[in-house]
Amino acid sequence: MATTDRQATTLALAHALSAAERGLAVIPLSRTKLPALRSPHHDDPEPQPCHGECGRLGHGVYDASTDPARIRELFAAAPRATGYGIACGLPPHHLIGVDLDTKVGTDSSAALRELALRHLFTIPETVVVITPSGGRHLWLSGPPDVVVPNSAGRLAPGIDIRGAGGYLVGPGSRTEHGVYDTAPGTAHLAPAACPPALLRLLLPPPRAHRPTPAAAGDHGQGLVQFVLAAHEGQRNTRLFWAACRAYEDGIGPALVDPLVEAALNAGLTEREARATIASAARMTGHRP
Repeated sequence: MATTDRQATTLALAHALSAAERGLAVIPLSRTKLPALRSPHHDDPEPQPCHGECGRLGHGVYDASTDPARIRELFAAAPRATGYGIACGLPPHHLIGVDLDTKVGTDSSAALRELALRHLFTIPETVVVITPSGGRHLWLSGPPDVVVPNSAGRLAPGIDIRGAGGYLVGPGSRTEHGVYDTAPGTAHLAPAACPPALLRLLLPPPRAHRPTPAAAGDHGQGLVQFVLAAHEGQRNTRLFWAACRAYEDGIGPALVDPLVEAALNAGLTEREARATIASAARMTGHRP
């Protein structure tokens, strides 16, 4: 490996360790902005879903850690890493990334300003990372009991969202196109709380309200089955979505206990399940 590559890896590790000190879980990235470690299941005849349960490295964002020893182990296994990714959705910040791209024919910054005016929210002062192409990553903090999904262009053209299961390229990372850097005056900031009006836009769009009989019926059973089928990494998201649908359809109170039971079977604790359902109730304008 060239000396410059070794220097880039050393710098990336230093930046990653600094981010971890702020409570941000990190993974090593290659110059292509992809995870630098190859999946240990790449050559398996029939790869099975694995988020690191096998105990080996190479599971992308599921390897993310704030432990310095673990981070050094990850980078030692990825000697060609030149950057690092910051996992979104994890405590303590529950990071949400608003990626304002610079695609031809779009003005993502103007689109975000228009959304803010239309929905009456203000983007708070927060960490801003400048990308090599001139785009910006805004770092926001989400509530602990709300799972924000990843999306590309759903909010507006040129605006991508990094939520649970996603990651942001960390400042100081070197890629094929240049270096990511923190915008002047924002490096010392903590991720600001996501405005509630913006948070509502980031969640799956609610369906039209159609009251149904109090009994859960077939629709309620379908929502319960949807939660039961959840795999690790999607349990909270599925439960939150199902609870929102239940409250919007007028069967929320009747479905609380069945949804909690389904969540327990899927692997959540009762405390986690009830907190997620209560959050869905509040989000849809109901009393938990």
